[in-house]
Amino acid sequence: MLVPIFTLKLNHRVTPRAVAVGRYDGRHPALTCATTAGKVLVHSPHTKQIDSGSGTGSDISLLNINQQITSLASGQLDLNCEGDLLVVGTPTNVLAYDINNNRDLFYKDSPDGANAITIGMLGSIETPLAVVGGNCSIQGYNSEGEDSFWTVTGDNVQSICLLDFSNKGQNELIVGSEDFDIRVFREDEIIAEMTETEVITNVCPMLGTRFGYSLGNGTVGVYDKTSRYWRIKSKNQAVSIHGYDLDSDGVPELITGWSNGKIDARSDRTGEVIFKDNFNHSVAGIVQADYRLDSNTSPGEQLLCVSIEGEVRGYNPASGGPGSSLMDSNVEQDTIRELSQRKQNLMLELKNYAENSKVAMTGGAAGLAASYGGQPGGGGGGGRLGPGGGGPGNVPFPGMGGLQPGATSGFDASGGGIDGPNMGGSSALAGHSMGPGGMSQSAGGGMQNLKLGGSLGEYKASPVGMIPANTQLQTTLTVNTGDETRPPHVELIISTTNDTIIRAVLIFAEGIFEGESHVVHPNGQTISSCLKVPIVPPKDVPVDLHIKAMIGQKNSNQFHVFELTRTLPRFSMYSLMTEEVPEPRSSVTFTLNERPQRMLMWINQNFLLLDDLTVEGDLLFTFMSLRGSGPLVLKMSQAGQVVIQTDDMDLAGDVIQSLAQFLNIEDLQTTADFPVETETLRQILVKVDEFHKVRSKLTAEMADHSNLIRSMVVRAEDARIMGDMRSMRKGYMELYDLNRDLIAGYNIRCNNHQELVACLKQVNQIIQKAGRVRVGKYKSQVVTSCRNAIKNNNTSSLFKIIHTGMA
Repeated sequence: MLVPIFTLKLNHRVTPRAVAVGRYDGRHPALTCATTAGKVLVHSPHTKQIDSGSGTGSDISLLNINQQITSLASGQLDLNCEGDLLVVGTPTNVLAYDINNNRDLFYKDSPDGANAITIGMLGSIETPLAVVGGNCSIQGYNSEGEDSFWTVTGDNVQSICLLDFSNKGQNELIVGSEDFDIRVFREDEIIAEMTETEVITNVCPMLGTRFGYSLGNGTVGVYDKTSRYWRIKSKNQAVSIHGYDLDSDGVPELITGWSNGKIDARSDRTGEVIFKDNFNHSVAGIVQADYRLDSNTSPGEQLLCVSIEGEVRGYNPASGGPGSSLMDSNVEQDTIRELSQRKQNLMLELKNYAENSKVAMTGGAAGLAASYGGQPGGGGGGGRLGPGGGGPGNVPFPGMGGLQPGATSGFDASGGGIDGPNMGGSSALAGHSMGPGGMSQSAGGGMQNLKLGGSLGEYKASPVGMIPANTQLQTTLTVNTGDETRPPHVELIISTTNDTIIRAVLIFAEGIFEGESHVVHPNGQTISSCLKVPIVPPKDVPVDLHIKAMIGQKNSNQFHVFELTRTLPRFSMYSLMTEEVPEPRSSVTFTLNERPQRMLMWINQNFLLLDDLTVEGDLLFTFMSLRGSGPLVLKMSQAGQVVIQTDDMDLAGDVIQSLAQFLNIEDLQTTADFPVETETLRQILVKVDEFHKVRSKLTAEMADHSNLIRSMVVRAEDARIMGDMRSMRKGYMELYDLNRDLIAGYNIRCNNHQELVACLKQVNQIIQKAGRVRVGKYKSQVVTSCRNAIKNNNTSSLFKIIHTGMA
């Protein structure tokens, strides 16, 4: 059992996700936390601070920020400085502070905010950077406060970390944002994107190219490059994650701190829990450091876990080496509980077999005896008859579990699966899955031999739930343009090859259904051999549909489970148009060194079509978006000239990125003509200028009012001391009115700032869209050039860059 080696109380409430540890004097580690009172708390057990009031030593010092602290980080930002530096982010500013020398390095305005900060080396940039993620933008500051790095991303940044993702010896930037995407930046170039199902709240480096992540819906997991190793989902929120080798096997585990106070360590390979502990309150942050400075005698750096109430616990890694037990004695109770659950499931399955025996004996014992010849153990299915045709209750058939009224819902282990939702009755399901060729195969090993030599009519008459051995499950995906009662959608049609009925269907798909799963359970009047399920993908990404269908006869009490997987193409929410439609005003034009047949292959793979398209000569196809963004026209000439016409700039970027990936294009320059987006950007920039002017005016007025208040307080107090109550009352009444005006001005300034942030977010998003319609170095070039044009307030150059890709 692993227990904390020390526990301490900070006596301050800690802001979640705002915990760091640094060696600010170059030698002694200090725990650093943001408090809910707008202060930074520094706990330095090895360098006590002298309290000027009491003259006694204290290991806690406070740095007043006087603003809400949204993020903080510590690290060696200045290579000429021996110790670490502290970087603090607020909604409007970024502060770099040298704690050891008690001085500011820089204080920068950050209109995009600072939601996440990390410090380290990035790509080929020679100096360390404080990388700050904010409102659709990412900025990197060096120790002088210079803006050495800047790029845009799809939405507000929630988490960032540095990792050698490509295993080339240089760090890339892993960015998690509110648009459910994890992006990997090699400096300002996006080299990989992974789409998740919720907001990415945390990312952390692990071993090599692996990194951990957590989502806003309670999911945590591990990626190795773009491949997901595993993930688990909890009803609680993952507040903080950290990679730490807790079992001393040389490989860091994923340590997760949860909103309910639980801390667990999971294997980076399997997600199996190897350690857990509990706080009385939510976890605020997890870091690691040699906090007791005894690494020469102990295994090394400790794991430090901090709760929102300021409780700190330190854990040493296990000393027993790989394979040593980190769990306490409660693991025995958990094992007993698990075995009891398995026993209960087995008893339920045995009860189902007994029910099968009774039904079979009353409904067709004579036919069974004739078919099997009355031989004990006759039939390959493992059926067993008693002497002379069988005694009651002695005909168990493995692999024939079914739906029994009144029993507990859940997929039986022999059915391949997972815990399923309650479908109105029990579901100890037979062990059948879709085998190669679509045939139903029995995991129990006996179903194919229970044909009884009968016809389909005999199967229908049997309530045991037997189905013909050649039953197949067929699926079809089609585009449904909708009608007055139903919106446009993708329609999944599930059907059987005979008169067997589909009793229920469970579909698991990431990012499509709430909770990632969807159950269709038609009522008795609508049960048939065909079932239609509407699907509306919210984004243009390929999705795997994992389908489990329960198949049986109309009068059956038991059903067989068929499993299969279908892939939904990336652009499934677009319908091929046969008639002419007005062409969009906006377009992207570029040239490919490819034949139109190659682009045709990409269309056939990425769009949902009834039959593969063919073309002779120039390529021209028109699709209509089911999401209401208008037509999408794809053109390509024999000379390689490609035109993509759509009024949706996001869609144009998705098409170009997908096409470039299919054709293995590393760099692609395009000409983008989006008059609506350009006019929108022009209007936004005008608003931004107005907001900046209003902000400057309000700031000047607040400064004047502050000076006036100071003099009015002095005059009112003078009147009070002199006993002139009338003048004092008059002075304080004027002071009250002035303070009210000051508060009103502050509220106006707050509203102005919120509108300014919203406009800046739109500007950053348009720049990101302009980058996405290019590929490789041209994409990075657009983002950098747009940034410089905005800095220089060169509007005409900005529009030219978005149009041509060059300044």
